[in-house]
Amino acid sequence: MPIKDVFLPLVGQPCGPALAAIEKCVAVAADLGARITALALEEDIFVRPKVMLPDDPDVAGAPSALGASDTQRLLNAFTGAASRAGLRAQGRSDKVPEDQFASILAEHARFSDLTLLPVRPHDSRTEHVIETILFESGRPLLLCPEQHVDALRPEFENVMIAWDHSARAARAIGDALPILQAATSVRVVTVADDKSDAIAQSGNALVHHLREHGVCAAFETAKGNGSSSGKVLGSWANSNGIDAIVMGAYHHSRLNEIVWGGVTKTVIGQPPCWVMISH
Repeated sequence: MPIKDVFLPLVGQPCGPALAAIEKCVAVAADLGARITALALEEDIFVRPKVMLPDDPDVAGAPSALGASDTQRLLNAFTGAASRAGLRAQGRSDKVPEDQFASILAEHARFSDLTLLPVRPHDSRTEHVIETILFESGRPLLLCPEQHVDALRPEFENVMIAWDHSARAARAIGDALPILQAATSVRVVTVADDKSDAIAQSGNALVHHLREHGVCAAFETAKGNGSSSGKVLGSWANSNGIDAIVMGAYHHSRLNEIVWGGVTKTVIGQPPCWVMISH
């Protein structure tokens, strides 16, 4: 199914990398020829009154939620980017209770083909949003790493499929078919120290399946050498000029945990490039 309707949650603070990530996400939607809808949520937080002295360390360390001016700046960045790209676009803001923030985003994601999400490195709040959208929307996510935003390209010419033989990885490949079909190079990569017959058969079977969909792919393995699979994939992507990684998320079978490790947590904590992820 073509990707024609994308959703962009505006969840970060309106700093330079976040605003640049919005621009890149809009550019991806333009490359896909999709309509884009953005939603900026202001958190309606009840704060219990507290008397604090000016030098109280809690004042400096207190977290700040998005306020009305923050959401407006995010929306302005989105509107400007969409206008420059000539996209069909809609953006709005809303005020919601703090504990409903992620679930409301997941609800909106259900009505889109793909959710684009800017990601700050090792940010627990963003990771919670990612997990909630994955488990509650039934739709794929495309992660945009803010720390690499200057180097990101909106055209996905070189794509890597992180193949661990699982149902979730197969689901991610199905979700990503329009992106795979438009790519110039597709590499199917399994992290394994030894290329057993079973691993080779699985990878080659996927290559043959993709060929039926007009995707010319090649299969190979990447040696772990004691490193976590997530780190191996990141290094492999960086070394091979990969624009986007396609992968499944959160595997729970014992075999997958032994072979694959906590790859999802590693990748969403610090995506090395664009990452399209499905559950």
